[in-house]
Amino acid sequence: MTLLSSRPSRPVEPGLLSRALEVAGRLANDATDVITATAGRGAHPATLESPFDWVTDTDRILERHTRRVLTAEFPGIPVVGHEFGADHGADIAEYRWVVDSVDGTANYVAGVPWCAYSLALVDASGPVVGVVADPYRAQIYAAARGRGARANGTPIRLVDRPGTAGAIVCTELARKGPWPGMGGFIERAAAAHAGVRVLGSAALSIAQVALGHAAAAVLHSYHEWDVAGSVAMAIEAGAVVLDKHGEDTALPTDGLLVAAPGVADEVLHWWQETATAGS
Repeated sequence: MTLLSSRPSRPVEPGLLSRALEVAGRLANDATDVITATAGRGAHPATLESPFDWVTDTDRILERHTRRVLTAEFPGIPVVGHEFGADHGADIAEYRWVVDSVDGTANYVAGVPWCAYSLALVDASGPVVGVVADPYRAQIYAAARGRGARANGTPIRLVDRPGTAGAIVCTELARKGPWPGMGGFIERAAAAHAGVRVLGSAALSIAQVALGHAAAAVLHSYHEWDVAGSVAMAIEAGAVVLDKHGEDTALPTDGLLVAAPGVADEVLHWWQETATAGS
């Protein structure tokens, strides 16, 4: 078992880290104000593929605002966003910003107080800076490579667990419903005396691991903009970050496991066994 954070990461100029943290934090505070003031307004279904696939005025307004600020503050660094896609050259740039202005839109539309704003600066080694706003708990989570993670300015460090008994494990539905093997995964967790929660925000699910509220989070599929900010936080807090095959690749493309080191092997085994059986 290896840690994503144990792999050599590219050094980042300290001034860029500091500026990126400051600007991202400011944008997260802006997003908190907008989300809490506008919950449930201006929403309509994005497609007919899923009853929970929503687009809101807030998604678009916040992403436009984020792009304007980042373009002014960091000219030459492209932006990739949920609503408006990728700037030209984002796939080959040394750095890119990735943003999801409202992660957990269905919750936001319904008035369920569980959604997030997520922003990260990413390079070839993974997240460089990540900021996640948790508006309904008035929390801003921030992390930078080699500088640790903080919640409202207070340092956080994951406390390891000896096992999963009595623990919470988070997961999320796939776009069209349960992912293959999800039912079996929940049964395996229950047999180990752990509880599975599906709360509706990938960013906040991962954040719960970094904060010590959950032992692990498993995402069978995801978009980079959903998770890059909270993965930065989890790495800096000391979590294990792996793909479905147990490889410690940066922002893995084949699923994502974020876990306390002491339970990572166990939860990975549940996932691998049940995903194979469900496929």
